[in-house]
Amino acid sequence: MSRISRSFELVKMCLGVLRLDKELLLFPVVSALALLVVSAAFAVPSFFAGLFSPGGQALTVAQVIVAFCFYFVCYFVIIYFNSGLVGAALIRLRGGDPTLRDGFREASSHLPAIIGYAALSATVGLVLRLLRDRGGIVGAIGSAVAGVAWSLATFLAVPVLVVEGIGPVAAIKRSAQLLKKTWGEQIIGSAGIGLVFFLAGLVAAAAGGVLVWLAFSASAGLAIALIALTVAAILGLSLVGATLQGIYSAAVYDYAVTGEPGGLIPGEVVRDAFRVKPSARW
Repeated sequence: MSRISRSFELVKMCLGVLRLDKELLLFPVVSALALLVVSAAFAVPSFFAGLFSPGGQALTVAQVIVAFCFYFVCYFVIIYFNSGLVGAALIRLRGGDPTLRDGFREASSHLPAIIGYAALSATVGLVLRLLRDRGGIVGAIGSAVAGVAWSLATFLAVPVLVVEGIGPVAAIKRSAQLLKKTWGEQIIGSAGIGLVFFLAGLVAAAAGGVLVWLAFSASAGLAIALIALTVAAILGLSLVGATLQGIYSAAVYDYAVTGEPGGLIPGEVVRDAFRVKPSARW
C-alpha cells in the first residue's frame, strides 16, 4: 500500500509541473502524429517486402532492411520529441519558464547524438524482435528479459543526452551508472505512473462501453458520439501519462546529479520511488 501511495503522490507532484506548463503535452501529441505518418509511409514497402506475411521463416535481406529503417525512423521520432520534452521540463525544474521553442532547441542541438541513439535502439529492437519471433519459447523469454534490462539501462539516457551532450553509447553507460548509484533496479515511480493511467484508461473504456450500450437503444447518433468521446478520453489519458513519464525522467536525472529534483517534486518522493530490493543489498 505504501508503494501505491507513493505512486499516486508522484503523479500529483508531476501534475504540478504539467499544470505550470500545459504546452508540454504537445510534445507527445506531435510525436504520436508523426508516428502515424511514418507507419503509413512504411505500410506499402513493408507489404511488398513481405513483413505482413505469416511468421516462421527467416527474414530476407530486403525485409531486414525495411524493418530496420522503420524501427530507426520511429525511434528517431520518439527520442527527438522526448528530448524536447525532457529539455523543457528540466528548465522548469531548475526554476525557469520554458517554451516549446526551448524544448525543440534543446532537441535540435543534440541531433547527431539522437540519430546515433535511434540507430542503436533500432538495432537492439530488431534483434529482440528476431529473437522473440524465431527463438521459440526460449527466445521469447530471453527477448523479454533483455528488453527489461535495456529499458532499465536507458531510463536516464535521454536526459543525459540533453544535458551532458555525450554520444549514445556513453549516454547509456552513464544512465546505468546513475540508476545503480542512486536507486537500483526497482523502478516504482515509472511503473506507478503507467499503472495509474492504465487503470484510468480501463475505467474510461468500461464507463464508455456501458454508456454506448445504453445509448444504442435510444439513438445511434448519440452512441457514435459517445464512442468518439471514449476514444478521445483514452487517448488523452495516454498523452498525459506519456508527458508525466518525460517529466519524471527529467526529475530523476536532476536529483541524481544534483541531489535535489527541483522545488516542485519533493526529494523523498523521487528517492522512495527507486528503492533497491533488500535481497540486492550485498
